[in-house]
Amino acid sequence: MSAVAFSLVASIVLTIALNVAVRVFPGTARRAQEAVVRRAARSTDDQPRDSNVRIYVPWKAMLIGSLLLTLLINAVLLARP
Repeated sequence: MSAVAFSLVASIVLTIALNVAVRVFPGTARRAQEAVVRRAARSTDDQPRDSNVRIYVPWKAMLIGSLLLTLLINAVLLARP
């Protein structure tokens, strides 16, 4: 299998796996959000506050963007002398 094909397949599989994980374990997104909020609060020395921010995962856009970036990176690598 060529490096280009491998990177395309790996990109698709990883993107789908991450999105499936978020859907299979529904609390994962909330815990990730809380961890980010805690780290941000610690870095600014503010007290952690409750937030109504929801994490939206645009899985279709992530998949398309991942494919396009993979193709672009591989095209650049193949074009190098």
